[in-house]
Amino acid sequence: MDDDATDTALAEPTTPDEPAAGKRRRRLVWPGAAAGVVLLLAAPLIVVQGVGRAHARGLGDVPDTPVAIVLGAGLRPDGSPSTYLRRRLDAAATLYGQGKVKVVLASGDNGRVGYDEPSAMRDYLVAAGVPQDKIVLDHAGFDTHDSCVRAHEVFGVDSAVVLTQSYHLPRALFSCRAAGMDVTGVGVSAASVQPKQAVVWRLREIPASYKAAWDALTGRAPVYGGHETGVQDAIAGG
Repeated sequence: MDDDATDTALAEPTTPDEPAAGKRRRRLVWPGAAAGVVLLLAAPLIVVQGVGRAHARGLGDVPDTPVAIVLGAGLRPDGSPSTYLRRRLDAAATLYGQGKVKVVLASGDNGRVGYDEPSAMRDYLVAAGVPQDKIVLDHAGFDTHDSCVRAHEVFGVDSAVVLTQSYHLPRALFSCRAAGMDVTGVGVSAASVQPKQAVVWRLREIPASYKAAWDALTGRAPVYGGHETGVQDAIAGG
């Protein structure tokens, strides 16, 4: 071996441990990257549910608030409110009776002939003791996002208590706060005589939460806009 070869061999010794060290680094990097991707994907769900849960209250802990927003939840074949919707309306009637709210905004679907959630909600509330002139109907509350945006932009609501089932409440509160309102909410009973259906509704909140985050991020406009003074008129009426 000549001197140059010897010098090269001495200057660049082989390190058998390097391949093993590289493998260890890769073993550490991949789990970290995977965890980062999982966290990034889960972030919208965490934010939507976290923001909503932070503003949930019990029925007895609701502060005095100008408006109660009741979100639609379906009708029975005879056109009367479903069991879930009745529970929401009962909570609204209780808050009105206690003087906690001045007006009830009934937001539901009236997008097809023969299906009128808001009017059915009004009739139920009147029967429960809420004066008709203290009930305002939103006939274009086609989904939670639309109901929240319309409450703020169309009806001019800045502060409200939102009434819906407990599993739906976090998303509803997130959407309403994203729409620009200062809201708290009450989660009414979600007990069901159809346990399998109740599970489906809860699982549905996962993709629905991602949609809520996207709608808030993109500022999706409701199907119908405009401006209505019904809430202000009802409040001013004393």
